[in-house]
Amino acid sequence: MEPWILITLGAAAAQTLRFMLQKHLKATQLSTAGATFARFIYSAPLVAVIATLYATTTGQGAPQVPAQFWPYMLAGGTSQILATMCVVALFMHRNFAVGITFKKTEVLLSALFGFLILGDVFTGWAIFAMCVGLAGVLLLSDPPGGTGPWHQRIFNRATALGLGAGILFGISGNGYRGASLSLGDGDVFYRAIITLAFVTAFQTLSMAAYLAWRERGQITTVLRAWRVAGLVGLTSMVGSICWFTAFTLQNAAYVNAVGQVELLFSLLIGAFVFGEKVTAREWQGLTLLTASIIILVLVT
Repeated sequence: MEPWILITLGAAAAQTLRFMLQKHLKATQLSTAGATFARFIYSAPLVAVIATLYATTTGQGAPQVPAQFWPYMLAGGTSQILATMCVVALFMHRNFAVGITFKKTEVLLSALFGFLILGDVFTGWAIFAMCVGLAGVLLLSDPPGGTGPWHQRIFNRATALGLGAGILFGISGNGYRGASLSLGDGDVFYRAIITLAFVTAFQTLSMAAYLAWRERGQITTVLRAWRVAGLVGLTSMVGSICWFTAFTLQNAAYVNAVGQVELLFSLLIGAFVFGEKVTAREWQGLTLLTASIIILVLVT
């Protein structure tokens, strides 16, 4: 098994735990922005330390950052902030497993954004896989027990949040891959951790400025909730290191495709931690979306 696949599996496991913790924060203590900020404020210092130690101990030193690094980094960092906020807000509308499934539409979109941003190409089978996934998304977007015209049930706030998260995460993955590859010099982990250090520093400062401006008191609340929020930051750091390393090694669409194992993790957490049940129609949607991912993995 290729290293990037194992790294991606680790990233998916860490990310599922992080979303579980963020759902807890959102439900009990923090606003959507506050729960999002928790993942950055506690992980950025740890990432900076790891990047500095690795650069020093390996003798690779400070990075030579080219001009093209910054647009990729800023696009990836900004879109990830917005995408995370969409997912946290989505948890208030649908259950944990289905919320994660909506977020995982990123895998169906990352190939397109990879083509537009980095010039990646995809085959007819990949397009077919996306169409299968779209059918699954439509099933998931219809609320359980929904009544009224189908278009009012399909095009709702939960759909907008889920698809918004998928689009934004698709952009961020390709942005991070572009930023990491632009560094050129250094081994794979060096480029990944340096990129992550810049991204998390930018995200922490941006979110802190926003909260100080629009949601005063949330920063203090995040700091007071350090027991859970600190775990959010730790799982975020582990997951981000794995994601960034995988994106450096492989096309973002392929990485996100393997990352669909997160669906299974989220179902287990939703059932055993939150006591949630998935309806028959939602199982059908999950099945179609999972089938589209399997096809995408087989043909790429």
